[in-house]
Amino acid sequence: MEQFRQIGEVLGSLNALMVLQDDILINRRQCCLLLDIFSLAFTTVAEEIRQNLKLEEKHTKWRALEQPLRELYRVFKEGELYVKHCMDNSDWWGKVINLHQNKDCVEFHIHNLFCYFPAVVEAIESAGEISGLDPSEMERRRVVFSRKYDREWNDPKLFQWRFGKQYLVPKDICLRFENSWREDRWNLVEALQEKRKSDSDEIGKTEKRLADLLLKKLTGLEQFNGKLFPSSILVGSKDYQVRRRLGGDGQYKEIQWLGDSFAVRHFFSDLEPLSSEISSLLSLCHSNILQYLCGFYDEERKECFLVMELMNKDLQSYMKENCGPRRRYLFSVSVVIDIMLQIARGMEYLHGNDIFHGDLNPMNILLKERSHTEGYFHAKISGFGLSSVKGQSSRSSSKPSTTSPDPVIWYAPEVLAEMEQGTTTTTTTTAPKSKMTHKADVYSFAMVCFELITGKVPFEDSHLQGEPMAYNIRMGERPLFPFPSPKYLVGLIKRCWHSDPSQRPNFSSICRILRYIKKFLVVNPDQGHPQMQTPLVDCWDLEARFLRKFPGDSGSHTASVTQIPFQIYSYRISEREKLNPNLKEGVGDSEAGESESVSVVEDPPNATVTRDTKSLNLDATSEYSDTRSVYSEAPIKKVSALKSGELVKLRKSPSLGSPKLRSTGTSPVKARSTPKPSPLSPFGRSIKARKDNRLPLSPMSPLSPGLRRKHTGHVSDSELT
Repeated sequence: MEQFRQIGEVLGSLNALMVLQDDILINRRQCCLLLDIFSLAFTTVAEEIRQNLKLEEKHTKWRALEQPLRELYRVFKEGELYVKHCMDNSDWWGKVINLHQNKDCVEFHIHNLFCYFPAVVEAIESAGEISGLDPSEMERRRVVFSRKYDREWNDPKLFQWRFGKQYLVPKDICLRFENSWREDRWNLVEALQEKRKSDSDEIGKTEKRLADLLLKKLTGLEQFNGKLFPSSILVGSKDYQVRRRLGGDGQYKEIQWLGDSFAVRHFFSDLEPLSSEISSLLSLCHSNILQYLCGFYDEERKECFLVMELMNKDLQSYMKENCGPRRRYLFSVSVVIDIMLQIARGMEYLHGNDIFHGDLNPMNILLKERSHTEGYFHAKISGFGLSSVKGQSSRSSSKPSTTSPDPVIWYAPEVLAEMEQGTTTTTTTTAPKSKMTHKADVYSFAMVCFELITGKVPFEDSHLQGEPMAYNIRMGERPLFPFPSPKYLVGLIKRCWHSDPSQRPNFSSICRILRYIKKFLVVNPDQGHPQMQTPLVDCWDLEARFLRKFPGDSGSHTASVTQIPFQIYSYRISEREKLNPNLKEGVGDSEAGESESVSVVEDPPNATVTRDTKSLNLDATSEYSDTRSVYSEAPIKKVSALKSGELVKLRKSPSLGSPKLRSTGTSPVKARSTPKPSPLSPFGRSIKARKDNRLPLSPMSPLSPGLRRKHTGHVSDSELT
């Protein structure tokens, strides 16, 4: 209840601030949208609590709400700071440059709200199922909550009609998402026109020229066609000052301009061959990519200045400064997942605009600490575009280092193979075609995530460098995860660095899975053991079901933020069906007879796995009973436990040999079909319900001769499949 009271205080503060909303000159409509959706969220939570919970039980049965409400409070607090920033009219011209095409209201704050709000709804439902003392009333409440997740509601339009208000996506709110941004642009145009006509001494010639050019950009009356602003507007400004160099080659600098700090990319080049690419970069806008704000060019000197937002540090520099022998794990699991999701969303946006990165690595992931969220960061992707500019450096603020890791560790095997082939056939240094693909970026993303989880550079323990390392990577060698590592993240990364590019998922699938994991950790607090937690259902099974139901979402386009609540809801329906197979009985849906292991990539192999009908109510310790999957071997896919009295049909698998009967501790021996190792889930896990209280196996526990391997060195890709 304390967390809910704190949320109410933030909402009250926002309402007080917005009394003066007419004085907001930048992003006024987006601030109003944020206030309205926060008010709807607070009202919805209050109504759900009023209907399903009892005040006298707040110290006993409300505990499931504590973590979800704590995360919701953090989202509200960040939104309040955003509104205050937009209301501050000091250094107005600097804010115009920074925010004139900013969409953080929707793409950052409302996105975070949609990620956490379903967890609040589910937490209230969980507490409501045990609220009260009347068994019949509790049972009726369970039936209501259960029928909410019937599969007939698994449709976007039906979901919005039936549950849109409960999940904060009613039609009237959704229509304002894009319209608010457009209205803010026109309001800014009006403000710039008034500033330009003003005869005040505060508006100098430089500001008026800048206003003219910004008006042309915002109204679209004059397309740039590669023509940038005259450089005299920038370097001729009275308060223009270069503070320091960023990066090793001097191409990036930190400047002071218009009362604010910016980063500028400074280089000499003929503008004509770069005009289309620069125009494309200036039109991009997303909360998780480094924003190119405006450009200036001196035609006589062929000198180009691209002004960008300034970040604090790149990921590589931050990890070097904060990691050490005694502190291997730099980030908590929740922070790791949050950064991974931000990187994936940035890449999803780039791929949706047909822009490939080609050099995704920790030096190109820029971080800025978020206000009022200790330990959390705002992550942005840099280093994309203008690869032809000589001396390109994608670091925002790092010093040159002579101990930088070998760049081959970030390249996909097919890129290394093409690079080797190119060196033997030609002497040119053109970039490999396979480097600029969706799947190559996904592989690089996996290596970045490995470093986030472990705090170690991939292959840093290897004595091989250069060509020998590149050869080993092409042959399937991958870095080794330490114990303990979260199995659900290990599985995600292993899928992303698969040797076969067609087996790697796209970033849209990665984003959905990470949102599901994020919600799972909020609904199920770690209690001090985040590495030991594992979702009860394989994330890839849920994603496969989602893509089978909605094949149009399998592309690389950027999904609208308004779709997130339904995607989480659809995952929840699939999760309940996996945990309760009886829910499928009597449903005349073609999905009921389909295979559960449909691939989440473009070319699904033909493989089938029977459903798991055993109870999955396991504690966190038993989930980690098999430590081998963290190191090398892929755990066996889940199979169904046969009911007593049924005939046992054992299938012979080419990889596992003859089928055998298994016994689990003191439980009765049950015949089970020998599972086939599915090529779809090389990291899939085997969940076994235990009736005894055995401790999990340690990494040093003796394994069967057929499964024993050394826990040192690097894992090969053949062992992953």
